[in-house]
Amino acid sequence: MLLKLFIENYALIQKLEIDFSTGFSVITGETGAGKSILLGALSIILGQRTDASVLFDKNKKCIVEGVFAVKGYNLEKLFLENELDFDDTTILRREISPGGKSRAFINDSPVNLSQIKNFGDRLINIHSQHTTRTLNDADFQLSVLDSYSNSDKLVSEYRMEYSNWLSLKKQLKELINIENDAKRDYDYLTFLYKELFDADLKHGEQEEVENRLKLLSHAEEIKTKLMTCTEVLSNTESSILSQLFMLTTSLNEVVNYCESIAPLLERLKSNYIDIKDISNEIENLNGQIFVDSHEMEMLNQRLNLIYKLQKKHQVANINELIELKYSIENKLNNNVYLEEKIKVVQKEIELIQEKVGKLAKDISNSRIKSFTTFEKEITRLLISLGMIYAEFKIEHTFLEDFSCDGIDKIRFLFSANKGITLSEVSKIASGGEQSRLMLSIKSMIFQKNLLPTIVFDEIDSGVSGEIAGKVGDILLKMAKNMQVIVITHLPQIAGKGDQHYWVFKSVEKGISRTGIKKLNRKERIEEIAKMLSDKNITAAGYQAANELLKN
Repeated sequence: MLLKLFIENYALIQKLEIDFSTGFSVITGETGAGKSILLGALSIILGQRTDASVLFDKNKKCIVEGVFAVKGYNLEKLFLENELDFDDTTILRREISPGGKSRAFINDSPVNLSQIKNFGDRLINIHSQHTTRTLNDADFQLSVLDSYSNSDKLVSEYRMEYSNWLSLKKQLKELINIENDAKRDYDYLTFLYKELFDADLKHGEQEEVENRLKLLSHAEEIKTKLMTCTEVLSNTESSILSQLFMLTTSLNEVVNYCESIAPLLERLKSNYIDIKDISNEIENLNGQIFVDSHEMEMLNQRLNLIYKLQKKHQVANINELIELKYSIENKLNNNVYLEEKIKVVQKEIELIQEKVGKLAKDISNSRIKSFTTFEKEITRLLISLGMIYAEFKIEHTFLEDFSCDGIDKIRFLFSANKGITLSEVSKIASGGEQSRLMLSIKSMIFQKNLLPTIVFDEIDSGVSGEIAGKVGDILLKMAKNMQVIVITHLPQIAGKGDQHYWVFKSVEKGISRTGIKKLNRKERIEEIAKMLSDKNITAAGYQAANELLKN
């Protein structure tokens, strides 16, 4: 329930604070006094977007703050979900800076706009003239029926499963598209894979083949040079080894006579051994090298295959070809995986579709069961509001497929006059008739799904006299179970309020300002008398105002 509304630096309001009470509160005032400004300010703390254009003083920030009593409305879970401390008295506040930036707070804790809107939706419902235009909106009609039939929880569960169902269908479609693309490429990929698989490429192979081919290509030249080395080192009388042997023999004959010769002799012996080893290795190497034209041909073919594959696949080396083979293999294996994945998703869709179908059927049955009583109640209320020939029906058809609201399509059909065929509300109902129809609908659904507070902005549009009084009776009945705040121009409704607030406009230092005042009984009589009179308040006006308050 709204306990207090504080507004500072908003539109024509410099600063004001209003205390509200339980029951039925009415707000009156001349056209243009600023009643809509109050609603605008209230909408700000309920999450409506705004900017710096609303500032009364463009150099100061705007503050709108609402104090709410929230005990007993099962809001503890909402506080917990938003990581906020629950308090029986909760404060919603918005601040708009001169630069247009907005900040929101709940009990002094910063929150985002969607959070404060979520809280606002659970605390207050504002019915404006614009809301009446939603009477013909299909979503609104279904939501009204769901509220009346207590199907909200079922619908919420259904929408969650429906969302999952849509998500899985989207996933299936994407998988099938991927599979189709893969199938189109399957034969080509298989050919590429077989070509690389048959090539049996190995890491480092290319370098080995190139080196072996280089050796075989120069085998004759290599053997000639090796043979020359062998001759020089060991195969002639004047070979290096023969000369070294002669040197070591000579020094060995005189080493005992000169100590300095011994290290030289050792060095010669060491060199002799090294060169002899070199000579043996050269001879062995020479024996291993053959001119093999057949092997050269095979190696050239292998190398040409490697070069061809590198060029074909635009890669730099054999390692990249091997990686490409594994990549193609994975793509081919994915085809098998995709087939299995598609089967799994299809099964999941079947299972969740059963849930969606069952929930949709349960919701539809719940809605259909409520049709008759809902139609009768609306018709009864319309008749009580002076529309004695009113008829109200719900037209129902089944959809061919699931929608986010189930499998039902409904239309509210209405007629206010005898002998006139039922038709859509927007096509047949006047403004006053629409207002009375909307009031009837809201009075029913709010009795079943109570919010702490509802605000009506000129719900009495297009009605007057006795009917206005009956509108007031309905509002008064609603106020027994919730806080009802009504902005009205009708004295018949103003007279039924438990509290009466008067909105006025004043001019100070050449600047218009909006203010609000809670009226005492004497002031209420005078205000209602003004509403009953044309210009000057008459004695009859005072008397009628007094009678309205007594009733």
